[in-house]
Amino acid sequence: MFFKLFLIFTLIPVIELALLIKVGTIIGTFNTVVLVIATALIGAFLVRMEGLNVIYRFQRNVLQGVFPGEEIFDGALILVAGAVLITPGLITDVLGFLLVFPPTRRVIKRIIRRYIERRFFIISMM
Repeated sequence: MFFKLFLIFTLIPVIELALLIKVGTIIGTFNTVVLVIATALIGAFLVRMEGLNVIYRFQRNVLQGVFPGEEIFDGALILVAGAVLITPGLITDVLGFLLVFPPTRRVIKRIIRRYIERRFFIISMM
């Protein structure tokens, strides 16, 4: 686990920095800075809108007496999306936008759900 976290917190920023430098040499420093700021602003707006949508669905389900499990899962993924969208970088922005949009978030939720189910199945077999 430590090794995975080490890779995430060291490798991803290095790759992001290299990619930003490469993009900066192609489109220019100013345009790269504008791109990073624009994606952060657009991402924050989209995260807010999707977050409000999830809160509305959460409240509706609670009022109807339905456990809001999907909404909790969506809310967690939108929270992660917000965190990676405000992080400067192009790879994190792509990941953040994938998590914000409901169709791609649905696919990602399916993948995460399968991973968790397999992990719990393997653990329960021991």
